[in-house]
Amino acid sequence: MLLSLLLALALAPAPPAPAAASASLLGNWITPDKSIVEVYSCDRAICMRIAHVEATVGQSFDGLNPDASKRDRRLCGLEIGSGFAAKDAAHAEGGKLYDPHSGNTYSGTLVLSDDSTLRLRGYMGISLLGRTEVWHRAPSAPESCKS
Repeated sequence: MLLSLLLALALAPAPPAPAAASASLLGNWITPDKSIVEVYSCDRAICMRIAHVEATVGQSFDGLNPDASKRDRRLCGLEIGSGFAAKDAAHAEGGKLYDPHSGNTYSGTLVLSDDSTLRLRGYMGISLLGRTEVWHRAPSAPESCKS
């Protein structure tokens, strides 16, 4: 009887593989100032770095950093988000966001509204007192990190 059961299990069709989720926080995102930020996995967390700086931004260095020794860093390649914990495929929280336009660092959350829209919320203290910025998925990866 055991042999029959094993044989039946071996010949049974395999269950279908779960469909891969097409939506992901990871990828390249266009910011409101037309720069591109890469959202990627890092050390069991989610991080972000600037992959392309739009020429019209007028800023190519981290000149507003509160640490004077870091003000000569190029924005291109600069990590601006770290430590986000993925709660599910469309939501991450608990991370830190650095805004090179102000030199401030905020707590943050990432929420994928749909496959092409990312809502980034930065705040100090409580989320209610923060600001949300909407990013759109880049149609392709930037050719290189230009500033």
